[in-house]
Amino acid sequence: MNSQNHKSKKIILLEKTLRVMAVLLIKKYRPRVIGITGSVGKTSSKEAIYAVLSNYFRVRKTEKNYNNEIGLPLTIIGAESGGRSFWKWLRVSFRWLAFFILPLKYPEILILEMGADRPGDIGYLTSFILCEASVITEISGSHLEYFKTVDKIAQEKWTLVDNLVPKGFAAINLDNPKLKKLVSQNKRDDITFLTFGFSDEADIQATDVLYNYSNGESSDTKEIKGLSFKLNYKGTSIPVRLNNILAKHNIYAALSAIAIGLAFKLNLVEIAGALENFSMPTGRMNLISGIKNTSIIDDTYNSSPISAISALDVLKNINAPRKIAVMGDMLELGAEMESGHKDVAKKFLEIKNGIFFAVGERMQFAVEELKKRNINPERLFVFSDPMSAGKKLREIIEPGDLILIKGSQAMRMEKVVEKIMAEPQKSDELLCRQSAVWKSIPWKKV
Repeated sequence: MNSQNHKSKKIILLEKTLRVMAVLLIKKYRPRVIGITGSVGKTSSKEAIYAVLSNYFRVRKTEKNYNNEIGLPLTIIGAESGGRSFWKWLRVSFRWLAFFILPLKYPEILILEMGADRPGDIGYLTSFILCEASVITEISGSHLEYFKTVDKIAQEKWTLVDNLVPKGFAAINLDNPKLKKLVSQNKRDDITFLTFGFSDEADIQATDVLYNYSNGESSDTKEIKGLSFKLNYKGTSIPVRLNNILAKHNIYAALSAIAIGLAFKLNLVEIAGALENFSMPTGRMNLISGIKNTSIIDDTYNSSPISAISALDVLKNINAPRKIAVMGDMLELGAEMESGHKDVAKKFLEIKNGIFFAVGERMQFAVEELKKRNINPERLFVFSDPMSAGKKLREIIEPGDLILIKGSQAMRMEKVVEKIMAEPQKSDELLCRQSAVWKSIPWKKV
């Protein structure tokens, strides 16, 4: 690392120990390593790549937020963090020892997310985790506190490409201008590039994005069945269906997976087939079946004005007899709290005859805005907590309804989804925040 003065000696010792353990396992088993980095979209890209490769190889992927100096070695070992428990760390050590000494079955491919909070982070990770393939998803102004400029963030992410092994492979989002510039300036001629995006210049290009409906017809009476697009690669065009994906920007995850699938010598038909049932990580614009033949857009993982407006845009563009937006408070907005919630209300008004459920006290700013703009009172419901919102929603929904549910993490909006999902027995698999720890925390006003 460039700077470790923000870490305790214990943490530095733990990092060094885990690094040695990871290096020894990689040397023994020689897995093929795919590194993924970017300001946003790392997790969705990882899940799409896993969906493609796991049909043909033994694959392990980063779980939870294990994308840093401690988490990545734990992923390589195949263990969970010991936290503050000496005994749990001892268990990690025994697991590592078993794999190091015995000839056990180890993954052929590791798919590793690589986060970068500070300059030098990617350099540190790639100094001991040598990647054969890399994906850079997107560059934006996150972590500007330590990087100062977006160009420096881009350069940090590009370290993953610079440190690829010879004859390595880089999949790059060409729609991002910073990444496009770095591709044109690249000096390594010993690696293969496959660019992806909606741009005409991308090697792997998506065009003709459409929503799919049951029976393949775009009609108000049909049920939404995800997205499809045309994939163009080297003069070949094939249709790709994403049955569980609704947001156009999530097509980037599928495109990155197509690039990696090609790098690993799969054909386009195999790759497209594997992506059909690819889902986003839980709580991120996932399509879930609801009771009474309704459809739920579960976007309960977190919320901000930008992501809420984007989600409402998706809701607006899908055909459905009736649309309901269940919007929870957005937290940590500072001076933007009032304007952010009012902007969500303005966006909602673009949805013809939509119903608005406001959950939480901050969402009152949206309620004020809607009332000021003369919303029909029958289309507006106000709640202080997600449980009562879910109970009312269960009462009023009708067959064919399309329901968007979204809010900040602390609002626990997954509790609303739980009330109306068709298969509540699958909540552990389909919803976010389903661990025993999260479920034991009662909802409280924030």
